[in-house]
Amino acid sequence: MSNEELIKENYKGIRPAPGYPACPDHLEKNTIWDLLQVEQTLGVTLTESMAMWPASSVSGYYFAHPEARYFGLGKIKRDQLASYATRRKCTISEAEKWLRPNLAEE
Repeated sequence: MSNEELIKENYKGIRPAPGYPACPDHLEKNTIWDLLQVEQTLGVTLTESMAMWPASSVSGYYFAHPEARYFGLGKIKRDQLASYATRRKCTISEAEKWLRPNLAEE
């Protein structure tokens, strides 16, 4: 599909994006930027808080299948947070910072 067709969402499928309910980890934007060399190719940058600049930019994972459906994650418990921090190689407090809206109150 052309860029115009993608922007008009002519595809059958979904486009979940980092920071949204299906994939709340904003830090995955770094992975996308590195793999696709977004800054070098398009000039779109990420701020300290992982917002895209220019602000009209969008990113996401495209799943082009007519039966693809959006989904959300449940609340993340402390043991899951600890596992995530270990796998991401970050501190618990850094993991909390990025996943705070998704943390279960215990």
